[in-house]
Amino acid sequence: MTIETSPSVAPLAVPRVAIVGLHLEANGFARPTTKADFLAECWEEGEAITAKARRISNLPLEVPGFYARMDQTGPWQPVPIILAAAQPGGPIEQAVFDEFMAIAERRLAAALPVDAVYICSHGGSKATSDSDNDGTLAARVRELVGPGVPVVVTHDLHCSISDRMVGAVDALISYRTNPHVDHRERAAEAADLIRRMLAGERLTKAFIRLPLAPVGVTMLAAQGYPFGDLLERGRALCREPVLNVSITGGFVLTDVPKSGFTIGVVTQNDQAAANRVALELARLAWDDRHRYQARLTSVANAVAIAGEAATGMRKPIALADVADNPGGGAPGNTTWLMEALLAAQVRGVVLGLFTDPPLAEDAHAAGEGAEIEAVFNRDPADAFAHRFSCPARVLRLSDGFDVGRRGRDAGRQIVLGRSALLELAPSGLRVVVTSLREQPADPRTLEMFGIDITAVTCAVLKSRGHFRAGFDEFFADDQIVEVDAPGMTSNVLTNFTFTGLPRPIFPLDPDAEWDPDRAVILS
Repeated sequence: MTIETSPSVAPLAVPRVAIVGLHLEANGFARPTTKADFLAECWEEGEAITAKARRISNLPLEVPGFYARMDQTGPWQPVPIILAAAQPGGPIEQAVFDEFMAIAERRLAAALPVDAVYICSHGGSKATSDSDNDGTLAARVRELVGPGVPVVVTHDLHCSISDRMVGAVDALISYRTNPHVDHRERAAEAADLIRRMLAGERLTKAFIRLPLAPVGVTMLAAQGYPFGDLLERGRALCREPVLNVSITGGFVLTDVPKSGFTIGVVTQNDQAAANRVALELARLAWDDRHRYQARLTSVANAVAIAGEAATGMRKPIALADVADNPGGGAPGNTTWLMEALLAAQVRGVVLGLFTDPPLAEDAHAAGEGAEIEAVFNRDPADAFAHRFSCPARVLRLSDGFDVGRRGRDAGRQIVLGRSALLELAPSGLRVVVTSLREQPADPRTLEMFGIDITAVTCAVLKSRGHFRAGFDEFFADDQIVEVDAPGMTSNVLTNFTFTGLPRPIFPLDPDAEWDPDRAVILS
């Protein structure tokens, strides 16, 4: 949506806009996220942010989108503060978050006055002693800049939004696609709203939380899925005075009190319209809650399907190992599917991405073409991984750097660390072993090892769903099988013991209730 600034008030000639953000999708059941995890992905301060925002880099994709839109819509002065991003994992060690906040506060205070702030955060974060650290950041930004400075935040739709967050910002914009491919567009929308406010326009907002926490595989944005249908209705309602509709499903495995489905609406100085639209969408979401049920395939049935694909009885397939998804904080190292496919001697299988730094180093030490004993999970460190070994040949080695070409990672730097493609005996199953955790959202994660995906009969992808936007040229929806294997990102919620969720909440509590006539609407 293109937004023009109000003609009644002249915009600032060269507004100074601060940029700050924290990206982590926190899994409350995973090991804590450390400073090293951020350094391996992104920890940038000051002008390095601006330099990277205007070229291919590892910055969160919203940042180049925000810079590009601000550049397009007029003069401005970026005031980059700090951006930190890590692969999804456990809660941030509190000392690391405290360090981040100290830097953010010091740099922002030194940069004052600023005319606006863009907070670029995932929204699904959590620290070991702060279950609302995204809200902590937004609240502190508001305290520092004061009540009259526009503050706009962008979030993943798998976020958890606190009342404190709602109160601290002028507008909150979430992704509208899942798999996520609209990072840049939502950041551009944030830039447009900032321009409107800098021109004197007043925004109003409404926010409703529902006792609904769907699992990831049920939140695809495609037509025919409940979340997709709701997003489509939200898009239809997004016409002036409604400037933005943001619907978030949350990430239930963060396990925090603010978990839950949310509806957010931003309007052009029309509180009644904001409340009306938010309530309409909340009613639709709640009435549709029973459609948010995962339908998964057992490991045994998945192997049988892969066998049919290998013999030409059906089209090639992608097995989504949704329970070991690094994009949700899992280690990316379970072997349940790999071992079952090897035991059944299914041909034509490629598996990616398997995170195992020691095995990747073994392959590099041996060299391309070498025969090795591949030891997976030499020293297993979590409950779902176990040691497994088999003969293998090293087919290809890589430093793990590439640039994505499709879906979420298109035009973004891919960083896998020292990596290798192994061929396992006896079936010839090929597995991409990496040193850094990453889900295979882009075909380049396989193609960079010389894999011709068109010749693959079965691709095992350790991803919940972002691969759908990258691999759709190879696997249509009817060629994708979501597998119920053990793992840290299982979509079977009864596999976990939750301690932080607000209860009752659907679907964990089938009898959870919500009364639209008593809905709490925040503004």
